[in-house]
Amino acid sequence: MCFHTSTITKTKKLEQHFKVTLSSEDIRTIFDKPQYHLNGFSHPNMLVIPQQKSEVLAPGIWGIVPDHKTPEHILSYYKEAVKYGGGLNARSEKLFDHFIYKKAIHEQRCIIPVSGFYEPHEHQKKKYPFFIQNKEQKPLALAGIYSVIGSYITFSIITKNASPFFAKVHNVKKRQPLILDAEHAKSWLDPNLTTTQITDITNFFYPESHLQTHTVSKDLFSPKTDSNIARILDPVEYDGIPIGSLNFIFLSFSMV
Repeated sequence: MCFHTSTITKTKKLEQHFKVTLSSEDIRTIFDKPQYHLNGFSHPNMLVIPQQKSEVLAPGIWGIVPDHKTPEHILSYYKEAVKYGGGLNARSEKLFDHFIYKKAIHEQRCIIPVSGFYEPHEHQKKKYPFFIQNKEQKPLALAGIYSVIGSYITFSIITKNASPFFAKVHNVKKRQPLILDAEHAKSWLDPNLTTTQITDITNFFYPESHLQTHTVSKDLFSPKTDSNIARILDPVEYDGIPIGSLNFIFLSFSMV
């Protein structure tokens, strides 16, 4: 599953890469600050490109919330939903049936730009974190769905069965996020997609030749260590492993 990401790309570069505009200049400084490790279970603010306003980069809260909830219920919902994964990931196999997903998959799809993300690898019953990024360090487009709660966007990253590349990295659950290339990312935001076309995109596998990965410090998994620091991205070698209380600040965005 995808519970840990990195967003260190400047907003200007994201705007150029995805051909969008930041929803407000007031948040540029916030999102220009590098986030070397974002733990989904802290429900951080991240930028998304929402289907309903596909020309903008808007702030969203990682962790989708049912659209019948109100803003004052977001925190309590996250506390209840932690046993179900906190709404951080949406399994592609359930997109058309799950009570939260089945509306969003048709009307509220999104792109979540990240610089990279982390996945656990198990070796001799111990977990080792791998960092995955584009070989040219270009932003990655993760496919997601979202809900609008008052003036807040809440979103989930779509996951699917792992490709051979990711099956070697995430070698227990063998899952991966749905990564899209430029063509599929544009199509994902098309409001006129049919169910068949949506399914076809969820079956897309980003070219493995465009990715690179390496192991990083196990501090990533330590709740007692601040891992949101630049060195968390540094390669760390391990024998037998190839190199290869929560704080919430929610930013709102009007969909009107």
